[in-house]
Amino acid sequence: MQVNDYCPVQRDPAPERYGRLHVRTADLAPAEWLTERSPGYAAMGTVAGVAAPGFAVYARILHPASLDERPVRWSTVAAAHGTRVTPTVRWHEVIGEDQDYFNRSDHGMPEVWDEHPGEGPTPPEVARALIPVLGRHTRTQEHCWFGLWCGYGRWEFDGIPTFATPGRDEVLLAGALADAVSPTALDEFAELPDLWWPEDRAWIVGGDVDLVSTYVGGSPELIAELLSDPELEARPVGAGDPVG
Repeated sequence: MQVNDYCPVQRDPAPERYGRLHVRTADLAPAEWLTERSPGYAAMGTVAGVAAPGFAVYARILHPASLDERPVRWSTVAAAHGTRVTPTVRWHEVIGEDQDYFNRSDHGMPEVWDEHPGEGPTPPEVARALIPVLGRHTRTQEHCWFGLWCGYGRWEFDGIPTFATPGRDEVLLAGALADAVSPTALDEFAELPDLWWPEDRAWIVGGDVDLVSTYVGGSPELIAELLSDPELEARPVGAGDPVG
């Protein structure tokens, strides 16, 4: 007798609201501009592929590592390891490890860091620092759109229409910019949306389940403010740069 040891994952029905963000079940027109991408220009694995092409400049926002649950900047970790934080550096390069570093149980450095940066879309603490800056660079912060990858495990999004981005299918959400962090009210571990953009398309925020960085495209003024914000660790990047 053949034994099937596959255990189906029980998933909750898709909510009408993801936090305070409304789940769109029809009319994905607000996301059409993200699906009309030139082949190769916004390839998966590039800044424009994770965010969107066509913006004047881009920034990479580094998700912090931590020590005793307190955030630690990549530059602090790099200084301790004798490495440098360049615009496209990967985390494993900062800590002098190979790409399989997540499989090691002895990670960290005493008194410097004990947890890797969180993989996935924008962490809530980073999002809270981003929101006021982004709000100063749009006329429509009360009317924003968001994309949530339908592959996150908790919710059953079958039957909910999605729009395609390089390598991902996204559920469309609507709400105010300030509500981007509201999914944590459902569950403290709930993923925030991967994509954020205002109705006036003044900027785009892009993240991904496999990344430890968030990418922002926008005006030179916005990116300059992000790069100088003391609450964020940001680096300038180009649309075609690799992501990490």
